[in-house]
Amino acid sequence: MTKPRLRPVKLWDAEIDWETRPDGAILVRQTAPLGDFPATMSERIEHWAEVRPETTWMAERAPGGGDWVRVSYGELLAHVRAIGQALLDLGLSVERPLVILSGNAIPHALVALGAQYVGIPSAALAPAYSLLSKDHGKLKSIREQITPGAVFADDLDRFAPAIAAVFADLPRLGVTGQGADWAGLLATPVTEAVAAARAATGPDTVAKFMFTSGTTGNPKAVIQTQRMLTANMEQVTDCYAYLRDEPPVILDWAPWNHVAAGNLIFNVAIYNGGTFHIDGGRPTPDGMGETIRNLREIATNWYWNVPAGFEMLLEAMARDRVLAEHVFRDLKIMYYAGAAMAQHTWDALKQAAIDTTGEEILLATGLGATETAPFALFQTEPQASPGNIGIPAKGLTLKLVPNDGKWEARVKGPNVTPGYWRDETLTAEAFDEEGFYKLGDALRFADPDDPGKGFFFDGRVAENFKMSTGTWVAVGALRARLTDALGGLARDAVIVGEGEDELGALLVPFRPACERIVPGGDAMDDATLFAHPALGAEIAARLADYNATATGASLRIPRVIVMREPLDLDRGEVTDKGSVNQRAVRSHRPHLVAMLYAGDPRVIEAGSPA
Repeated sequence: MTKPRLRPVKLWDAEIDWETRPDGAILVRQTAPLGDFPATMSERIEHWAEVRPETTWMAERAPGGGDWVRVSYGELLAHVRAIGQALLDLGLSVERPLVILSGNAIPHALVALGAQYVGIPSAALAPAYSLLSKDHGKLKSIREQITPGAVFADDLDRFAPAIAAVFADLPRLGVTGQGADWAGLLATPVTEAVAAARAATGPDTVAKFMFTSGTTGNPKAVIQTQRMLTANMEQVTDCYAYLRDEPPVILDWAPWNHVAAGNLIFNVAIYNGGTFHIDGGRPTPDGMGETIRNLREIATNWYWNVPAGFEMLLEAMARDRVLAEHVFRDLKIMYYAGAAMAQHTWDALKQAAIDTTGEEILLATGLGATETAPFALFQTEPQASPGNIGIPAKGLTLKLVPNDGKWEARVKGPNVTPGYWRDETLTAEAFDEEGFYKLGDALRFADPDDPGKGFFFDGRVAENFKMSTGTWVAVGALRARLTDALGGLARDAVIVGEGEDELGALLVPFRPACERIVPGGDAMDDATLFAHPALGAEIAARLADYNATATGASLRIPRVIVMREPLDLDRGEVTDKGSVNQRAVRSHRPHLVAMLYAGDPRVIEAGSPA
């Protein structure tokens, strides 16, 4: 059988150089230098407003889900100048930045860019901190760290309780709700102060504060300079080289308070004169319908989603070939992040593209952090399996340091943060003596003799633990193997067994997959569904199949418990984007850990292989 050809796509031409130091550390970098990049992102706004003023910069559905409302690059420049003037009039500055409480929307984007244009940082915060938190503890911590001068929310009434609890004394900007005057904000007369403030911004100007997810305590204010943003966009565009000739067409739902969406996906459109369509959907049973509706209309040439989102999209495309044809029509690359992708999802995505178009479409992932703006490593070579995170971007040096039998990853480059706002101690702890930022991740070589073949994520350095035998457990890799073996029934797993003879796991169930196992499961509440004997039997069988191939106690999982209560944002068990903090869950749910080793009826033990 003839192997399907890979759809042509222009990507970087990467050559890797590496050196091994006497202390055992290895440095990995691309040999070619990073190309020139502008001093500020505002330069790209001004460029496209002059060159292609009528091109749509951003679009979103009208209220009620109607037609697309669009803002052109010409309108974008006019709006950010007016908003910049209004923020200057309020006395905002790097010492008194703008806080943004609400989710993705054109007004959110405009106020953030308006602030940047005149050198005022903004901080987009997870809406969950306002709407789901019981004590607003994270909001209070953030206020203490950055001392904001004003607050924005698209609907001031919806966010009124959080504003009253934390930001009651600040000026309020909004689109709807009591005190909102969006039209007046956009009509602010622009004075010479805007031009002066714009001229004063440069590579070292703080563009925004982005907060780490707070899984190890209160969120940390990571400084994002203009240099970080523009250098990172040149790194991204160097990798996705086709975007220089084919501006990105994006449809995306991911929250802008998270660095992957708020920096990479958001800015790549501006940098390359593309169009960003805000997706009102979500990779959930209730939200995926809107994403699919949008994908029927918007043919993207670069598409990102979490693995769960791709799984739901696969189901929809299997039922509707017209949808599949539109999804794959212009697509040059599929990119996943946010969680490990299972092999069956990887294979199905590749096969769906081949069945629909006759071509394989590149499917890849990478590695980054809030502190790297985030693009750091990326994979552009076709792979047979998921997980290879690739090689360093141009201009970035990867340093691999031996650490308890693993390779701890550190990076240095123009896209790396100078540190944490007003926290010299935390900043000093985050960097080594050579100025390399310590990612906290462990990597393993795809090919021990050739760093150019890329790397695999090998767990967080801090989340691994030892069993009673003294054997280290590589939690990150084990989570990926276990969730893959469970075939989508769990979207993540918390590995336990520190100091024990055997491992166990607390499963974070993926409800849509569980419903397919249990007759009538779609009508059950969570507690009933996740406790159903049919689900337990299926998990036991899949767990047994996995253990039959696992070698050694540090890989076998004899028993699991399905968690019936959702992970708690306030306690740091989960981030707003859904990442699970292993240590926080183990710490906050000791009763579940104890149940695993006490023979509780909720424990599912590996059964006979199917």
